[in-house]
Amino acid sequence: MGGSRPPARIPLNWLQMTLAATPSQLAKYEVVIGLEVHVQLATQTKIFCGCPTSFGAPPNTNVCPVCLGLPGALPVMSKPAVEMAILGSLALNCRINPTSRMARKNYFYPDLPKGYQISQYELPLAEHGFVDVITDKGGKRIGVTRVHMEDDAGKSTHDGFKDSDRFTYVDLNRSGTPLIEIVSEPDMRSADEAYEYMTYVKQAMEFLEVSSCDMEKGHLRCDANVSVRLWGAEKFGTKVEIKNLNSFRFLKQAIEFEISRQVAVIEGGGTIIQETRLFNPDLGETLSMRSKEAAADYRYFPEPDLVPLQISESWRERLRASMPELPAHKRARYASQFGLSEYDAEVLTSSKDIGTYYEQAVAAGGDPKLTANWVMGDLMAALKAEGKEINASPIAAANLGNLVARIVSGELSGKLAKEIFPKMYAEGLPPGEIIERDGLKQISDTGAIEKIIDEVLAANPKQVEQYKGGKTTVIGFLVGQIMKATKGQANPGVVNDLLKSKLG
Repeated sequence: MGGSRPPARIPLNWLQMTLAATPSQLAKYEVVIGLEVHVQLATQTKIFCGCPTSFGAPPNTNVCPVCLGLPGALPVMSKPAVEMAILGSLALNCRINPTSRMARKNYFYPDLPKGYQISQYELPLAEHGFVDVITDKGGKRIGVTRVHMEDDAGKSTHDGFKDSDRFTYVDLNRSGTPLIEIVSEPDMRSADEAYEYMTYVKQAMEFLEVSSCDMEKGHLRCDANVSVRLWGAEKFGTKVEIKNLNSFRFLKQAIEFEISRQVAVIEGGGTIIQETRLFNPDLGETLSMRSKEAAADYRYFPEPDLVPLQISESWRERLRASMPELPAHKRARYASQFGLSEYDAEVLTSSKDIGTYYEQAVAAGGDPKLTANWVMGDLMAALKAEGKEINASPIAAANLGNLVARIVSGELSGKLAKEIFPKMYAEGLPPGEIIERDGLKQISDTGAIEKIIDEVLAANPKQVEQYKGGKTTVIGFLVGQIMKATKGQANPGVVNDLLKSKLG
């Protein structure tokens, strides 16, 4: 038997992993979702010490006795971290508690050097907020239970596959980085609603510059609590937590898979276990990680080395007054001030940089609607092809606004503008310089255009006869020939007027 292999071990939750519910089964159940969103604050230093929070430093170099958890080291609360946490809470319409307290959350993990996390429990920074989102079914308000501050753990990197050569490397550069955790009410009823909620949170934090929300660097992470119950049932089903979702696509996929899995287990006569699961994007499945902890497992108690945090009304209101315009307000203003559609306003406020660029282009003379079309169309397409964000656009916002203004004034045709745009993108020059250099001025001189019209009509007698015989659609062909003869530089309005006059 020396060469035989032992039988493969089938995990206990194999049945739960592989089952999928049918559409008719899914229709019988209501989904209940709550999200816990972790946002890394954009401070220069850590929450309880002066170590930098910069990303990409060599492992274990941005550390000191405090964030290494060495005996005798004492934490000191960062004021910038508190102010960013308050701003984020106000953006979620939360009530800022005048007194909040840090607490020790006790658990062991290799990258948690203190053996506990400094967080908040009974007295969080903020509570009782809400977020209004737009879904396919209309508007919906999603409650925010609480926002609390905490420090982040380090990072573990696992290497190797066999037990004999498996290593785990611990980097404590991230240890002590300031976070806020945003806990929602279990108000979401679909993966789409969860997606929209996360989108709002991300946009709000970015607009406030509270966080970069760079999900690739772990600045925005999410845990999803998912349960199902029969329609009409009052009691919630057993919830399952899906940990560390670091992309919007994975959030939606994980929730949709978990809904189907839970319904299939229940319909098959099984029982949902309260547990923590991880999402495997390669398999498109959630996999069991461990049984779910309860609050008592963490043995919370007040942090003895930090005094309670006192937030005065004047401090809170000063921060509120400093807040920039948030995405929802900006969308409403774009609709009323610029006459944009709901879709256009949503696209142009999808990030703070896009909105800023658009408004600068309009301020430079661009018609609001036409400028929106150029930003969302030609510019976005060019940037996407090169993997660039709008703040790296080779075309300055004022230059794009100037190009649009020339179209509206009749100085440029749309066709000429399309020819000028790629040159602006490639060279970073304003449209006026390209027009002068390349001789791309629009021809509006009636004498010059009239001469070309006469030549085109003489060369196309058949189409002229068709037009005079009542086939007026042939005028499009004649206009095309004229524009071709002028290399697209003839003023279309002048061409149409003169052509119709000559054709009678």
